[in-house]
Amino acid sequence: MHKPQKAYKDPEFLNSREGRTLRILSEYIQPEAKLKKNDINHTVVFFGSARTNPDNNEFGTAEYYNIARKFSFELAEYSKELKKETGNTFYICTGGGPGIMEAANRGAYDAGVKTLGLNISLPFEQHPNQYISEELNMEFHYFFMRKLWLIYHAKAIIVFPGGFGTFDELFETLTLIQTKKMAKQIPVLLYDSAYWKDLINFPKLVDYGMISSEDLNLFHFFDDINEGLEYVKPRLKELTASVDHHI
Repeated sequence: MHKPQKAYKDPEFLNSREGRTLRILSEYIQPEAKLKKNDINHTVVFFGSARTNPDNNEFGTAEYYNIARKFSFELAEYSKELKKETGNTFYICTGGGPGIMEAANRGAYDAGVKTLGLNISLPFEQHPNQYISEELNMEFHYFFMRKLWLIYHAKAIIVFPGGFGTFDELFETLTLIQTKKMAKQIPVLLYDSAYWKDLINFPKLVDYGMISSEDLNLFHFFDDINEGLEYVKPRLKELTASVDHHI
């Protein structure tokens, strides 16, 4: 009689509708194991468009790539200083793909530190960029599991201009902070105030009673690297002093 295959070794079952729960659990447990193995407790996460191309300056977006790369480099350099000063550190983390994600991973790579990429399998645009540390290069099928791990260790969120995906990530983060699903309020920085204010009339949400005026303090605009560093550095020093997770 043919010996049946063990369920956990059966690809047909694992990829079936009935195996979905196991696939979801795998996307929780495997990243947790990798992060623990590499002693990753704190991250700074970059969100932004996958379509930003340093070689295509249509709409001026090449500048976004270069500034994201430089800002990430300066943060990675600060992570090394913080390690020497306090024994604590953080790592640059992105969604793993091209555009702003690549720029941020590249900045950390330029600084000679490990950097995380949490890629999502999509039919177009998304593929892991070459600047992610090999041991911290992860692939996800489920958006919600990917977003969990993007936010779970985050001590700051840096948001560059982007489209639907960036808006989704930004507003989910703000919702978690607003509803106090995060134990601590982490800084959320939005680069290029003109872009964001042109697209979203945040004060109007207050006027209509959809958010409180205090909610406008949940994020901070910045328009140059030094301004952003001055705002985020002291907050990173404080937040990396604890290994508490936020969600």
